Amino acid sequence: MTVGKPLANYAAYRRAGDWVFLSGVIAVDPNRSVVTRFDQLPAAARDQLRELGFDTGQMSVDVFEAPIVAQSWFVLDRIREIAAESGANMGSVVRLVQYFRDLRHYPAYNRVRGLFFEQPVVSTVVEVSRMLPSDEVLVEVEATLYLG
Repeated sequence: MTVGKPLANYAAYRRAGDWVFLSGVIAVDPNRSVVTRFDQLPAAARDQLRELGFDTGQMSVDVFEAPIVAQSWFVLDRIREIAAESGANMGSVVRLVQYFRDLRHYPAYNRVRGLFFEQPVVSTVVEVSRMLPSDEVLVEVEATLYLG
């Protein structure tokens, strides 16, 4: 069973020999809502984010940080779930391509990414003008895993 159903007619991931290629992952929950708030994340995720100084409980701070931080955690967690489904873990990720609506979101994403990877991975960062399915989507991440 595939973790999360793709939003259109494509595969969430595909294995080719010892390689697994993930389609771009965005922060859309099972109800097809774009994640934009901390309260859309599991309690354990919120605890991790608080340790990084996010999810402060201060509306005047969280309203600005929550969309990118919550989406970053959700997307990376979805990649972790897909990796597990394919028989791998985050240590198998060798390359990420990260698409941002605004490159100023990269520092927050980068801090969250540190929760998921013990070692740095090959990384490409690109700024794009829009992403599907809505303008609320701030980050999309493609991943390549090696299982050999």
